[in-house]
This record gives sequence, C-alpha cells and structure tokens, in this order.
Amino acid sequence: MKKTRPLIAVLAATALVAAACGGDDDDSTADEPPAAEEPADAEEPAADEPVADEPMEEGALGSVRVEPGDAIQIRSLESITGDTSFLGIPNQRATSLAIADYGQIKGFDVDLGTPLDDLCSADGGQAAAQTIVADEQVVGVIGTSCSGAATAAGPLIGEAGMVLFSASNTSPALTSDQQGNAGENYNVGYYRTAHNDLFQGAAMAEFVYNELGLTTAAAIHDGDPYTDGLATAFTNAFEELGGTVTGYTAVAKEDTDMVPVLTEIAAGSPEALFFPIFQPAGDFIADQAPGVPGLEDTVLLAADGLLVDGFLQLEQSEGMYFSGPDTRFGENTNQSTGVSADAVLEAYDAEYGEAPSAPFWGHAYDATSILLDAIDAASTMDGDTLVIDRQGVRDYINGVSGYSGIIGTINCDEFGDCGSQKVTVIEHLDSSDIEASKANVVFEYAP
Repeated sequence: MKKTRPLIAVLAATALVAAACGGDDDDSTADEPPAAEEPADAEEPAADEPVADEPMEEGALGSVRVEPGDAIQIRSLESITGDTSFLGIPNQRATSLAIADYGQIKGFDVDLGTPLDDLCSADGGQAAAQTIVADEQVVGVIGTSCSGAATAAGPLIGEAGMVLFSASNTSPALTSDQQGNAGENYNVGYYRTAHNDLFQGAAMAEFVYNELGLTTAAAIHDGDPYTDGLATAFTNAFEELGGTVTGYTAVAKEDTDMVPVLTEIAAGSPEALFFPIFQPAGDFIADQAPGVPGLEDTVLLAADGLLVDGFLQLEQSEGMYFSGPDTRFGENTNQSTGVSADAVLEAYDAEYGEAPSAPFWGHAYDATSILLDAIDAASTMDGDTLVIDRQGVRDYINGVSGYSGIIGTINCDEFGDCGSQKVTVIEHLDSSDIEASKANVVFEYAP
C-alpha cells in the first residue's frame, strides 16, 4: 500500500504559497508587467493530485535514512532466557520467519540485529530498551514478551519515536479499559496483536460460572501487571455473573513455599482457584495446593503465562484448565506474505526442529508483517537513500483495519489493541502428550 499526500495537505500548501506570493486581490501588483500567457492547450494539474516526485514531508518524529548497501533496522525484545524463555523464544523465531517471508522493502534488506532479552521484568525491559534507543537507526521493536517488561520499555521506545509492537503482552494497563480510557501504562507508539486481558478474564469467569457451574472462586497473582491485571479481570467478571470471590492475594515470584498463602485461600473454601502467574511460582502452587486442607477438591485454573511446554510437561499440571489465545488458525493466511498458518508451522519445525512452545507465535508473525508494511508505506527514495518517516510508521499502524493475518482479522484501535480478542479454555489431561492437550478446547469466547 502506498501513501500519497492527503488532499487537504495539498490544498493547504497551495493556499500558503498563494498567500506568500500576494495572491489576494490588492493593488500591489498594478504596475507589474503581466505574466506571460500559457499556451491555450496547456492543462492544469488536478487539484487533488500530488505533484509528481514530491518528497514525503517529514513528520514530527523525524526520519531514518538508510544509505545504499545498509539495511533497515528493527529489533526483537523477548524473554529468551530463564523460566519464561518458553514464551519469548517462539515469538523471536516467528519474527525471523516473517522477515524472511516478507523480503526486501524497496530493495533494502531488513535486519533484526542481535536479539535482546526482556527478562520478563521491568528492569530487564528498561535495560534492553536503553540499548535499543541508543541506535537511532532502529525503526521499530517486536516485543516485549511480558507486560511487566513493557511498562518500563514502552516509555523509552515511544519517546525515541520508535514503535513497540508486542505479540504477547495482555495487561489492560498497557492499552485501555475498553471503555475509551487509556491504561495507566499506555504509551503512544505501543501496539499489540495479543488480546486484552479484560477479555481473557471474562472468558475464564464465564467458563467457571456457566460451564463448570461453580459459584465460589479465589485468585492469586504475583504483583506483575499481567498477573494482577488478569486476576482482577477474572474476579470482577466472576462477581458480575453472580459468583462469590472468597480470596484474592499475591505470592512473590521467588517463593517456593506456597502453603501459607494457600492456607489463607483455603479458609474461604473456594471451588476454583485461578492463578495466572509464571514459572517457577506456578509449579509450586500446582504441586502444593492439593495437599492443603480445604483445597483437596478445588479446581485449579491458569492462563497463557503457564500455557507453555515447560509447565504442561509437569505431572502436577494434569487436570488443570488454561485460558489463552485461540490458536485454531486453520487455513488463515497472512496478507502481507501470502503464507498460511500451516506453512509457518512447517517452516518453524524445519528451521528449529520443534513446534512452538507457547501460543503467541502467530501473533508475532502478524505483528512483524504489519510493522514491515508500515515501514514500506512510510518510506520514500531520496536518490539512492531510503527515507523512513517515523510518524508515518505509526500513522499506518493506527489505520490498520480488516487486515487478514495468521491469527484472523486484525483491527487496531486508538490505544493499540489490534488483537482478535478470541480466547479459548483447554483442559490438560496428559503431561506426556501436551500437543493433544493444547488442542483439547472445552470453551471458546469470541466477543
């Protein structure tokens, strides 16, 4: 898709030129010689057509110039080490596949550079973002994996005029409350293809209350914007349905002895316990909860933070329910590359020797493709040099509507929520066959 100057901009520029040249009807030109007449057959250019070869006007955020022989620079910022690497590595790999499938932009390669690690933390996100913004050639970033990292990385990347486009951040605080109000951690220039957890919380609440028929539930988070936001979304939605929340508390990410917190939760006798947290804390809750008096029969529930191979392979995860993005992509095809979901998975397996270990690989592929489309649309040639307008990149993504992606139809709202918002709940039955469990959908939510 190519961009031209809007008609209103062309007309405004024409008016300014006319005013500067004395275009109004006064007597200042009375003694000037008449202008030479144009040939009778000369044609006036249409008022709504931009002048040929007119360079794109630089936006308020400046531009990036890519010289001949250099590459367009974008970056990957995901959780690629430690306990949450199962979440970030598939995102990074899908980004690489998308770049390869997309190809050059106006004859220029796209370079992902050295992948950076968000460590699934605010400190990690901030440190990596500082490295990124030090390179003024970087146009945009695919990441972060974790919402907590985005709260610190987002302001730095946004202020640098770059774009931060996440495949797996889901905290409502990063975008909006879906009622027209910006979240407390919203930053201009931030986008995501992942769902907003207001929808995931509602999905799990409906499943527990309407499908399982349970009327009491408790929730545990670990203080992270993702876990707290999702636990809150669940409890609010559960109460709105008529359920009773018997407990809401937090654990520390480094805790190993969960019995004190679980004992506190057991005092309310909840029929369900929702703990949308990460490993390793999630491992200990799943292992210790059944042994706490009062929780022997409590149904254990988690979300996409634990919907990863590393957790599903643990025996204590069997019998749990997990909410997460609907990954039944079928024959969905990315409109920018023409590559289908099945083809991406085949390429992933051929390149890396395994299936993605977390559910957001399709979201990363689509986010990368949209960013590359935006760079193409916001760039012009100045001789042999590619000039990328930073504001133009954001303007393009702001206007994305009806985009056909691996994850389905993508529409970006004013706060950067671009995801399909479709959520499913799976029942995990066998830790020795986790692929079967991932496909064992027992509830779907499509707002």
